[in-house]
Amino acid sequence: MAVEWLMGNRLVGFSRKKAMSHQQAVLRRKQAFQGYEMILVTGGSGFIGSNFVLDWLCQSDDPVINLDKLTYAGNLENLASLQGNTRHTFIRGDIGDATLVSSLLNEHKPRAIINFAAESHVDRSIHGPDEFIQTNIVGTFRLLETVRGYWSGLNVETKQSFRFLHVSTDEVYGSLDKGESAFSETRRYEPNSPYSASKAASDHLVRAYHHTYGLPVLTTNCSNNYGPYHFPEKLIPLMIVNALAGKPLPVYGDGLQIRDWLYVIDHCSAIRRVLEAGRVGEVYNIGGCNEKPNIEIVHTVCALLDELRPRTDGRSYRGQIAHVADRPGHDRRYAIDASKIEHELGWKPAETFETGIRKTVQWYLDNQSWVSNVQSGAYRTWVEKNDQGRV
Repeated sequence: MAVEWLMGNRLVGFSRKKAMSHQQAVLRRKQAFQGYEMILVTGGSGFIGSNFVLDWLCQSDDPVINLDKLTYAGNLENLASLQGNTRHTFIRGDIGDATLVSSLLNEHKPRAIINFAAESHVDRSIHGPDEFIQTNIVGTFRLLETVRGYWSGLNVETKQSFRFLHVSTDEVYGSLDKGESAFSETRRYEPNSPYSASKAASDHLVRAYHHTYGLPVLTTNCSNNYGPYHFPEKLIPLMIVNALAGKPLPVYGDGLQIRDWLYVIDHCSAIRRVLEAGRVGEVYNIGGCNEKPNIEIVHTVCALLDELRPRTDGRSYRGQIAHVADRPGHDRRYAIDASKIEHELGWKPAETFETGIRKTVQWYLDNQSWVSNVQSGAYRTWVEKNDQGRV
């Protein structure tokens, strides 16, 4: 078994009574886990996972064990700032490797597992769904089985304090019509792509392991994330990278597909809050309260680049926009109702879309070497395959 090792928001306002109650609950959990003061993060080198690891180590004293297979979107360069930080331990491996995961659990005894590990790009799932089935369904099943074995061997108090937090997507809910109410946690699942279907299956497995075996799980379903370290196959980073390279800015169909946009650091703070105080077995939707059509997102990116990095010919980057053939089965609208996490846990996003997108564009302008490094030969091959017959 080959294993690689590498050692290395917002504050929510509460009443005094509620704050003390929360502090007491956290203290009880920490006391139950004396000697277990660490968490295990799966997929912690991808876009959301790496942002979570960085944010966690800034906000908490608990060390992180980071398990990641390092597929195309997993990138240790995202975590370069942690070099020499002994609170971060990286292990290269697969969540489906029961022997490896079991050894990590028994050696490090984490008090919680946060599962980011997933294949997550709709277009890739259309071209090759097999990897999505293997990672998102089979991998999640094997991880749950291994975790169940570990959890079953804990003492009663420690078992009650343990948490398995599964990170999922709003795409499991399907597509909304114009004027239809936003997705709530009780919305029926209607996935429309191999990606969303595989995530829906993983959500059902997590739910089943709680109801059947008592595993103390939490599930979060988030809207579209954006921010630093986003692999440039997704809309916002792709627009930035292509614009700066003088390439077309491909917009699917009429560009009126609507998404809710969530700044990734806000997502991280929400996950921390759910882990702290979420009710076991519950689902929490996490959204940015920013419903916008894709074409508006592209126009906003172009306007910011016109301001921050103007073209040498003085023209707007909007001139590079090219409408292309739409994605098969493209959902028209996603919208998140995040009232449950606000009312129960006191969480709201800190960033508006205007502040978050400016930070994001500036980050890509300031980190061109990161962009160059992730655009490998494999990435270029994928882009060519995905663009065939579209432009």
